[in-house]
Amino acid sequence: MAEEHPAAAYVRFYEALSPATVADLQSVVHDDVRFKDPFNEVVGLKAYTALLNAMFRAAPDIQFEVLHTSYDGDACFLRWNSRGTVKALGKDPWVIQGMSELRFADDGRVISHIDYWDAAAQFYERIPVVGAIIRFIRRRVAAH
Repeated sequence: MAEEHPAAAYVRFYEALSPATVADLQSVVHDDVRFKDPFNEVVGLKAYTALLNAMFRAAPDIQFEVLHTSYDGDACFLRWNSRGTVKALGKDPWVIQGMSELRFADDGRVISHIDYWDAAAQFYERIPVVGAIIRFIRRRVAAH
């Protein structure tokens, strides 16, 4: 039987992530982890834990689903969806589609997690005034 890639444990952790499991982050993340997404960049387990706790305060029902996993050496690439309700932005659920690049420390835990997703189309455009401006700009610069 082939040995499981370290990303498998991280994917399981993220798909089961809840306010109660954030405290277990150290089991899959290195102490010196770097996390980056379109809104945040933090370094260290303590900062990443704080970021996840803040995420659950803003979107208590957020869930992640990993749709595809690809490995290349010490890198892993994930395609995923997140779904949840952002309390400050209304009652309708938000779905974000994104990709993650993971790198692993020698002990198999994640040392770098960088998320890539279109914040303009999937976030800013849903905010009433800002969204109208972004849609206007997008139409003006689009190839016809």
